[in-house]
Amino acid sequence: MDVVLEVFDTFAFDRFYSTLLPLKQSTHTWSPLDLIAPSPNASWSNLEHSGIQNYKFEPASQYFHVEPSAYAYMSRWPRDNAMRQAVSLYLITWLFGLVIYFGVAGLSYIFVFDKSTMKHPKFLKNQVRLEIKQTMQSIPIMALLTVPFFLAEVRGYSKIYDALPANSPWNMGGWYNLLQFPMFLLFTDCGIYWIHRGLHHPLVYKTLHKPHHKWVMPSPFASHAFHPLDGYAQSVPYHVFPFIFPLQKFAYIALFAFIQIWTVLIHDGEFYADNAVINGAACHSVHHLEFLGNYGQFTTLFDRLGGTYRRPAREMFEQKGYRTKKEQ
Repeated sequence: MDVVLEVFDTFAFDRFYSTLLPLKQSTHTWSPLDLIAPSPNASWSNLEHSGIQNYKFEPASQYFHVEPSAYAYMSRWPRDNAMRQAVSLYLITWLFGLVIYFGVAGLSYIFVFDKSTMKHPKFLKNQVRLEIKQTMQSIPIMALLTVPFFLAEVRGYSKIYDALPANSPWNMGGWYNLLQFPMFLLFTDCGIYWIHRGLHHPLVYKTLHKPHHKWVMPSPFASHAFHPLDGYAQSVPYHVFPFIFPLQKFAYIALFAFIQIWTVLIHDGEFYADNAVINGAACHSVHHLEFLGNYGQFTTLFDRLGGTYRRPAREMFEQKGYRTKKEQ
């Protein structure tokens, strides 16, 4: 997330924080030129002056970076201030969640989602509006709960890397750069399986997970319509992985975006293939219809190992026959 934070800082947050929390000035009129050749009359408070001197821009990646403007040095909260980073990461996570949600779910709703699903007796009145409302209430809270993970990553406590050293045991002659993708998917698939299955336990189901299951016939907008603690709990494996295993920072951004898109795809009701390995929209639709089984996120592996796999009926791939059968 440090790469994303650097981009947002340069094009938005530097100016935002320099306006909201500007450096205090004395009788000397301060200008950005003082950063290059400070005037002898310039006098900030000791704390502010120390902060300016101690902050030094370091690119988040050797492969990509954007040079900061003078605004990067004009706030009492420099870029490396932990509180500033936390606030910025919260705003980014919230905004990113909304863009992915409305962008991907909106496109899926327009071009992929079968609108005849809305005629199903279990499709609620005004359901799409209710799905969006629940999502809008949940995303800000889920974003807030996610910030500690992102903040720890940005401040160097995770195993996220820009480039693995040649002598790293994880390097494997460069193979780890490819291996990390299936490792991430299997690790998170396993974690989500057990968390999702646990959310169906009677002690927590009614409070945390049932709000998502009221969408028996979901639209793409149901993808993020969770109780916030439910949505957060199922995201934990994504954030835990880079604290256990190395993960390239651009791979992490790509995987995080993929996860959000996949979450929409398994709720769009479009059954492309009767695949026994991929836990796609067909498998997840069975989960919404039967409320049990198919707890995995990407594959059916852990459902098969856990004895909870529910194979979609063939009629589900003949959509007219499927809906006719269910509506009778």
